Amino acid sequence: MEHNFINEKEIFESIENAQKADKAMINDILQKARELKGLSLTETAALLMTKDPEDIASIFETATWIKDEIYGNRIVLFAPLYVTNLCGNICDYCAFRADNKELERITLSKEQLIEETKIISDSGHKRALLVYGEHPSFKINNVIESIETVYAVKHNDEQAIRRININAAPMSVDDFKALKETGIGTYQCFQETYHYDTYKKVHLAGLKTNYEYRLHALHRAQKAGIDDVAVGVLFGLYEPIFEVLAMLQHCFELEREFDVGPHTVSFPRIEPALGSDMSIHPPYEIDDQLFKQIVAVTRLAIPYTGMIISTRENPKMRAELIDLGVSQISAGSKTSPGGYHEAKANIPRKQQFLIGDERSLDEVINDLIVRNKHMPSFCTSCYRKGRTGHKFMTLAKPGNIKNFCQPNAILTFMEYLQQFGSEETKINGIKLITDELATIENEILKAAVKEGLERLTAGETDIYF
Repeated sequence: MEHNFINEKEIFESIENAQKADKAMINDILQKARELKGLSLTETAALLMTKDPEDIASIFETATWIKDEIYGNRIVLFAPLYVTNLCGNICDYCAFRADNKELERITLSKEQLIEETKIISDSGHKRALLVYGEHPSFKINNVIESIETVYAVKHNDEQAIRRININAAPMSVDDFKALKETGIGTYQCFQETYHYDTYKKVHLAGLKTNYEYRLHALHRAQKAGIDDVAVGVLFGLYEPIFEVLAMLQHCFELEREFDVGPHTVSFPRIEPALGSDMSIHPPYEIDDQLFKQIVAVTRLAIPYTGMIISTRENPKMRAELIDLGVSQISAGSKTSPGGYHEAKANIPRKQQFLIGDERSLDEVINDLIVRNKHMPSFCTSCYRKGRTGHKFMTLAKPGNIKNFCQPNAILTFMEYLQQFGSEETKINGIKLITDELATIENEILKAAVKEGLERLTAGETDIYF
């Protein structure tokens, strides 16, 4: 029987105990974090609650160090692709809510889905996050058909999108098993808020009103063999420290039952959404300073996990968060079905929420290189080499996954530069690749990467380790 394993009493006790933390305790927690084994609820709460500028600076420094130890300086890029905004739920904060008469309802046809895929592929993307509204009429066969359609699209006679992750409604184990057969990467399902009373208050109608069923979505996905799953909180619905600690309880529960924590965690803040007063006036609005602290502390608490920041945030905030532990970002995003076609045709479209970063993929990449000195990555090798679930965790937790991340980032970035990069991005990108090669200490690996770069220069594509 599916039950609510979020222990609110334990969370509030952890917050109360964390109030006793002094500077010595904060230093001890930061020292423990550098062991890359994660933090307890109370330790996490203490770091989230400190207001001392020196403590916060130390938290930020530690988060940067941990991200580099686990993943190196690579940043994975992807594009969301909205398939349908049909929804049977009424959620106070969302433009897709079933009773929103201002929103035009769209489900992409096969031809429209192919066009959207071609547009994002022609910008250089290799990873797509397919996003679906949660409507009972949109069945698993519809999801599978859309995935197969995107995977079948070609770019220069090669598979355009090499890996699809999905954000979709919770499913049964049998449906998840069918989903796994399509070859998806990560299944993403956010609880939105873990606070039970708030959850019931903001989810007014539809299947999403069932708190426990949604809470166990990732468990059912794991049971079906989808071993890369993703968590997230919509920050602004309830008190943020509670939400982070509850999300950690979710991570701990997944590890306890499956020995695999979440592959990624996302940090969406509520943004103004069409037809939602709550989105304009969120109950628990989070200022930028606390938001940065939340991201950095999460990197310390679950160091192995990929951390995602979307285009909800503006370029300045995204750049700062990348330096605080973020390892994946979306770029050039549109958040409505058909949004890429509409943008290309200069047709205005009402999207799910306001976008804070409207730059193109190439502009984001160039800024990533120049401002953050990070290596853009379009790598999909872990999925295709079977480094998922427990296998991935055995590499990520001790910090060994970056031995794959660094060379694959270099190779996939070079492929991007040759096929899609602007002249400015090519100049900056080649210099970054040259500098990055010099940091590879293993001479055999360095030679292999150099050989891969030569093959790419000669016209070969899709080289990975």
